[in-house]
Amino acid sequence: MRWLDFPEYVGARLLLALLRSLGPVAASNVAGRLARWLGPLLPVSRVAHRNLRAAMPGLPRAERRRVIRAVWENLGRTVGELPHLASLDVTAEGPGFVVEGAEHLRSGPAIYISAHYGNWEALPVIVARSGYLFSSFYRAARNARVDALIQALRLTALRGDVPMFPKGAAGARGAVAHLAGGGAIGMLLDQKLNDGIEVPFLGLPAMTAPAAAAFALRYRYPVIPGRIEREAPARLRLIVEAPLSLPDSGDREADIRTLTGDINARLGAWISANPGAWLWLHRRWAKETIDAALRRARA
Repeated sequence: MRWLDFPEYVGARLLLALLRSLGPVAASNVAGRLARWLGPLLPVSRVAHRNLRAAMPGLPRAERRRVIRAVWENLGRTVGELPHLASLDVTAEGPGFVVEGAEHLRSGPAIYISAHYGNWEALPVIVARSGYLFSSFYRAARNARVDALIQALRLTALRGDVPMFPKGAAGARGAVAHLAGGGAIGMLLDQKLNDGIEVPFLGLPAMTAPAAAAFALRYRYPVIPGRIEREAPARLRLIVEAPLSLPDSGDREADIRTLTGDINARLGAWISANPGAWLWLHRRWAKETIDAALRRARA
């Protein structure tokens, strides 16, 4: 245990209590505006600048700055809305959500795919409110007490007993058993995986997790893309798209690569249309890939 663990835990509880006391709209506004002001000053914003220059070389510098401010604002709003997810419900206006493409949701086994886009924390919650539950992978926080606090918020918002799988070998085994038993699972597939497979993402080669494609092809379960678009503070729209086509060439490895590429293309289309909604702060591509792309952009 690190000596900072307890102060971090106390700070997290105080922050969540403050955000909860503000109400969903005010919490979203306060956290979003604070992050929009402070975030671009942090060193991690250099990662976003490099990513944008490499993946979207046509963006002027001023537009990159605007996108990065929007990224931080979206992240802040996502944090601000987190303690209010349990109280959000379907509504025609004001705090809450609407669903577009609900006909694509499935009551049986399925693999839902998305990215760190919009309010990604709200996606499983809104699907659950629509009458469907799916389990998710999650990256555990380094601080176990903070991690337990966040997991409790997520489970409370889901209003159901849903298994959650930590990233790693044990989580993967649990997810396989869950799928084999007819369960549904959700995956955020926009982060670098060093031992993944290399397929294009936003026009650049990117090491990508093949698990969603492998699971889908093994069980012939539908792969359903979905994303959250933010319409206003604490006002969210879930857009569910038709399932992706599952290749069946007879070559399993080739089919996994094809489907993984199709998944990346789908996520990339969302990001290209609304770049400020995606978390460009990730080191999504290898340093060598970014360096090569920047050299091409300068040539």
